[in-house]
Amino acid sequence: MSALNIALVGNPNCGKTALFNRLTGSRQKVANYAGVTVERKEGQFRTPAGRGVRVLDLPGAYSLDATSPDEAITRAVCHGELPGEPVPDVLVCVADATNLRLHLRFALEVRRLGKPMVLALNQMDQARRRGIVIDVPALQARLGIPVVETVAVKRDGAAALLAQLDDAAPTAPEPGDDQGDLHAQVQALLAEAVTMPDRTSRLDERLDRWLLHPVWGLVILAAVMFLMFQAVFSWAGPLQDTLAGWIGLLGETLGGLLPDGALRSLVQDGIFAGLGTVMEFLPQILLLFVFILALEESGYLPRAAFLLDKPMRACGLTGRSFIPLLSSFACAIPGVMATRSIQDPRDRLATILVAPLMTCSARLPVYALLIGAFIPDQSVWGVFNLQGLVLFGLYVAGIVSAMGAAWVIQKVRHTEGEHVLLLELPSYRLPNPLDLGIGLWERASIFMRRVTGIILSLTVLLWFLASYPAPPEGATLPAIDYSLAGRIGHWLEPIFAPIGFNWQICIALIPGLAAREVAVAALATVYALSASNDSEAITQLSPLLAADWSLATALSLLVWYVYAPQCLSTIAVIKRETNSWKQAGYATVYLFALAYLASLITYQLTAWLMS
Repeated sequence: MSALNIALVGNPNCGKTALFNRLTGSRQKVANYAGVTVERKEGQFRTPAGRGVRVLDLPGAYSLDATSPDEAITRAVCHGELPGEPVPDVLVCVADATNLRLHLRFALEVRRLGKPMVLALNQMDQARRRGIVIDVPALQARLGIPVVETVAVKRDGAAALLAQLDDAAPTAPEPGDDQGDLHAQVQALLAEAVTMPDRTSRLDERLDRWLLHPVWGLVILAAVMFLMFQAVFSWAGPLQDTLAGWIGLLGETLGGLLPDGALRSLVQDGIFAGLGTVMEFLPQILLLFVFILALEESGYLPRAAFLLDKPMRACGLTGRSFIPLLSSFACAIPGVMATRSIQDPRDRLATILVAPLMTCSARLPVYALLIGAFIPDQSVWGVFNLQGLVLFGLYVAGIVSAMGAAWVIQKVRHTEGEHVLLLELPSYRLPNPLDLGIGLWERASIFMRRVTGIILSLTVLLWFLASYPAPPEGATLPAIDYSLAGRIGHWLEPIFAPIGFNWQICIALIPGLAAREVAVAALATVYALSASNDSEAITQLSPLLAADWSLATALSLLVWYVYAPQCLSTIAVIKRETNSWKQAGYATVYLFALAYLASLITYQLTAWLMS
């Protein structure tokens, strides 16, 4: 049985990559196509009958009439026009079974190529759960190609596709009447092979009357976002306190088992004072993702993009920028990478340059630490939590600043033009608890890998720099003042003094360049080693900061983290996606300049008002 070379194609968000992962597992490699920044995913697997298969996961595309770098690569591979890339023996077109009205159009485009293909109806479990009935034999007969059902997230969800690949390779579809209007053909296919439940359509219409209303829709969107940030403080507090108690108890227990010396200091002042402080914010991060994942699963997010298209166009962006910018609330790196779906190169560059201003989850530990230390935990008007209001304000500040920066980029680069938004609006559905659980587990795993990887490494390195060399005989200051880290902090202090930063903050900013969360761990380590005796060792960082810093300093640092590009990985991805160190340099310079200017105004104005 000869080896097979297949390519997975489909619209974005059809589950194509999940199917690729299901087929290949760990037997895959990722690189960029030569000369472009579009990602190339290739993998290997064997069918149950032992047939070797090489599979290529092509970028998502809405059409083979390419209007973006992603679609251009997909079109070139499908046509066999990409140098160095073998022509696929079979095209596997993956379609979302819950939204065939959109996805069948692309399948018909692929069919017109006249190449051997299989149509994989993915997410069939969700289609059945929503009452959608698909007559697979009728659809197969009408299209003249094999049609199989898949559920990429389940262990045996690709069995039908594997069985199809074990049979004789699919042949090219017979030429037919497929050169007419694609929309009319889709309607005919839906009428013959797909039965949609009336209740789903009626419910969608009723909800859209409100959620897509030009006024009430924006009010509802603002209320949803407001509720989300209120909940981060109000609901996560008990879980955070419990986790902090466990971490503190574990640190004290382990420290008590060790003799006085460097090892005990490393465990208590380095690992548990630094790393433990970051881990305490896991409940808040997961609660934020509960909301984001639920909104995504419900089908609401594309509607939010539709609502925001008009105001975003006024700022030089389009609704297409919404999804990359929303992704940046989790992390700016996938947000920057998601801009590949934006057709206009100038719109794409503008979105890349403002994506770091979105408040990523890595900022949340810094925000939560400072808000918890300096903002009273009290109600406003008997309904709202003041800490949640401040957090909401920080997110709004990032969004407003991103829109302002995009408007400036538009004016500087003269990027005026007409933008048309074509967007998929899926049916509403209740989020699946299993999918939410898997999503939260993935987010928790990512967080813990960062904590036990880069954050742990930098925390240990900072502990070493803050502990050595030892203070000279007769020293009167805490030992950290004489260490390498202390000397660096005192050297930087004059530069940051106008914005209210002391030398301890200056030390924390340096390792915080690798990952924003490290700043919290760094502050905990620095203050633990600044204690004049063991009884002052850090157990809770917030009370110590509240006693040592002014409100002006705390607000200045909060504002700094709204703007500062404290993430070298994001800058590296900007360079990779733009293929230009100059653009990465622009982003770095303008973000640091914004951070310093905004912090300077905040600190000086707050200090003046409090004097």
